[in-house]
Amino acid sequence: MLIVTALGGNALLRRDEEMTAENQRANVRVACEALAAIAADNKLVVTHGNGPQVGLLDLWQTAYAPSTHFPFDVLGAETEGMIGYMIEQELGNLVPFERPIATLLTMIEVDPADPAFSAPSKFIGPRYGQEAATALRAEKGWVLKKDGEHWRRVVPSPDPRRIFELRPVRWLLDHDTIVIAAGGGGIPTMYQPGEERKLVGAECVIDKDLASGLLASELSADLFVMLTDADGVYVDWGQPTQRRIRRASPRAMERFDFAAGSMRPKVDAARRFVEATGRRAAIGALTDLPSIVRDEAGTSISGDEKDILFG
Repeated sequence: MLIVTALGGNALLRRDEEMTAENQRANVRVACEALAAIAADNKLVVTHGNGPQVGLLDLWQTAYAPSTHFPFDVLGAETEGMIGYMIEQELGNLVPFERPIATLLTMIEVDPADPAFSAPSKFIGPRYGQEAATALRAEKGWVLKKDGEHWRRVVPSPDPRRIFELRPVRWLLDHDTIVIAAGGGGIPTMYQPGEERKLVGAECVIDKDLASGLLASELSADLFVMLTDADGVYVDWGQPTQRRIRRASPRAMERFDFAAGSMRPKVDAARRFVEATGRRAAIGALTDLPSIVRDEAGTSISGDEKDILFG
């Protein structure tokens, strides 16, 4: 079975945890223990987030080298390499030596006319209090929005259109390689308007779950799993009436309005994958991955009925 797994930010850095290499590696090690548990019997593609990491790199360069600006496509490539290296090494310590693992820098096309460029929405970087957020708006011209009780920077997040490295991903899978690809939503690129076939970087961040779902669809994956720090998708989250959705169809999930900064991209990615392939998508906790694969945990999305099961 071919499984595409998307590691949420909690796999690399927990909320309010200091962004050190040691903390990130420790979290990656936990994620790789879950991945190793399903790797033996399945073909595996691993994707991951990079919001805190790419935001921190941008903050560093703005603070220490404002005249040498690296755009988000370059920062995305840097974080794909850094995080991929950690996953590759920690996972390699757990699976048989003979099983190859490869990290693939992955360019993904976006549309320069995508309306997201005029409506930034993707959270990146650390969280700030009200006073710091106000100062950053004035000093750097950033757009910041509320993320829970704090503020975070937001940047454009256009829809992914095409994955350029599909052929090497397929080749690696055919040779029993565990592939780490499309990290952080991939490296955002676009064809320059007015010039034929000239590919350039794009100043944006692609949503990791939507990019992962597109990759899963293009690969005709048997299962697409998005892993987070929650054991499933909840309605009325944080309220006394909250309920976990155990199983639902894409149409049934349309009834609910999930938070844009947390579950909405995951639900949208799951719906798109199921509608495109007719196969199953799931959302759940990293530690439950083997049970999610067996459809015994998490929120499972499949089928075309309107029914929904809570539990």
